[in-house]
Amino acid sequence: MKKYLPIILILLLAAGLRLVQLGQNPPGLYWDEVSLGYNAYSILTTGRDEHGEFLPLTRFKAFGDYKPPGYIYATVPSIALFGLNEFSVRFPSALAGVIMVWLMYLLVKELFPVHLGGVQGHPRGVQVATLAALILAISPWHVQLSRVAFEAMLAAAFNLAGIYFFVKAIHKSGWYLILSAIFFGLTVYTFNSNRLLTPLLVLALTLIYAKNLWAKKTAVIVAAIIGLVLALPLIPYWRSPESKLRWHEVNIFSDLKVILESNRRIAADGGGRVAKLIHHRYLGHAANFLHHYFDHFKGQYLWVTGDGNPRFSTQSTGQFYLIEALPLLVGLYWLLTRSVGWRTSVLLLAWFFLGPIPAATARETPHALRTVSMLPVPQIIIALGLSKLKKPILLLVTGILLLELIRFQYIYYRSYPQEFAGEWLTQYPPLVRYLKTVENNYDQIFVTSDFGRPYIYFLFYQQINPAKFQQEANVTRTGDGFGFFEVHSVGKYRFDAPDLTRPQPNTAYVLKDGNEFKITDNP
Repeated sequence: MKKYLPIILILLLAAGLRLVQLGQNPPGLYWDEVSLGYNAYSILTTGRDEHGEFLPLTRFKAFGDYKPPGYIYATVPSIALFGLNEFSVRFPSALAGVIMVWLMYLLVKELFPVHLGGVQGHPRGVQVATLAALILAISPWHVQLSRVAFEAMLAAAFNLAGIYFFVKAIHKSGWYLILSAIFFGLTVYTFNSNRLLTPLLVLALTLIYAKNLWAKKTAVIVAAIIGLVLALPLIPYWRSPESKLRWHEVNIFSDLKVILESNRRIAADGGGRVAKLIHHRYLGHAANFLHHYFDHFKGQYLWVTGDGNPRFSTQSTGQFYLIEALPLLVGLYWLLTRSVGWRTSVLLLAWFFLGPIPAATARETPHALRTVSMLPVPQIIIALGLSKLKKPILLLVTGILLLELIRFQYIYYRSYPQEFAGEWLTQYPPLVRYLKTVENNYDQIFVTSDFGRPYIYFLFYQQINPAKFQQEANVTRTGDGFGFFEVHSVGKYRFDAPDLTRPQPNTAYVLKDGNEFKITDNP
């Protein structure tokens, strides 16, 4: 029992950092979290999503953004246990974060050769695994995303499980490949970015361990069949118009600026064959992709301020603690030059450099959420570097790391909830609860959509019966080319833009007043 005490304590630390005040901080649910929660509640109570579709397999219509189903189904038991609230919606993500710490500990012991504590559990390798678990447990990147209902966090846990069981199958029974195939299959049902990353990782694993897999042919064939069976239901969806709409919404390859610039340069060079080759739009798209890819390795993003989206970062801490740069460099040196096993080195590096590819195809970069499945590779390398530091330097690094953790926690719990309350739409819950107490005084209540998608907050915080909403919902598609759904009313609540020049009797108007709501019956 004594030898397990360090990892048990680390898991308790990881749980504390992810579960304490989970329902209160971040200070509100942003609309995607609310949508995930209400659709899970709808599945729990009616077996149908908010649009009345029975147990969707490949996607939930939601706002018309067609969410993968994995996180919603994972939230159903959470809501059954804890009710429909902020904690229950975020719990699957937080739990996935804690499980990732444990899975990484197991993976490190499998990955490294015997002299670093691989499959035989040499104490030095246990030290690296324990350090890696600790680094992930306190990671600002990982903690921040674990505390929000992000589909990407659950997908990252499935991804890590898939890799762990793949490596375990190489070292032990080949039948672990079946578990690997199942978890890899779950990733593509959970987060869109993993629909590109997972095939790339499986291909990399297959190439790295080809010789070992050849010796386990039967298990490989069975696992491959399972993987294909899991992927088959998604193929019609990937070919569907709604899938193409989602892809068009976020990808860089539909950027007309690249095509227009290509045409301009070709015309300026006389329009000959050489000009068309030199200035081809595909080269422009390739350059654009590389620009977005390398955004993820910028120092400002990694070490100083983190992701520019306040939902993904406090804006005061990088994706890593600054002091981690030293052990990361030391770990990279050992990974590249010393005998940690070439397969381990290639796997970790392939995983690390494949990680940003899905995010690089999208317009917003760097993007901490879309690259979270590259974790915990950096933490493993940092842990390897820490294990190689001399004791005085290790103590200094540990002390500074502790101070950085304290600073991150202080900011996260004190200034962050106040400074970025608007990012979490904290205006909605008190509004919805107040209107519930006065709604009988009005025939109808108009609510502005200036803060985005108000209807889902009324469904969630008033816990409106999903069966009733499915029957009465007044929904149309937007005409902006993206096909989003607009919900015009829920009961007596109206979300259309009212004619404020002609106020209606016995009607309340909820209008935008700066960053807050204003309620009036005389606009």
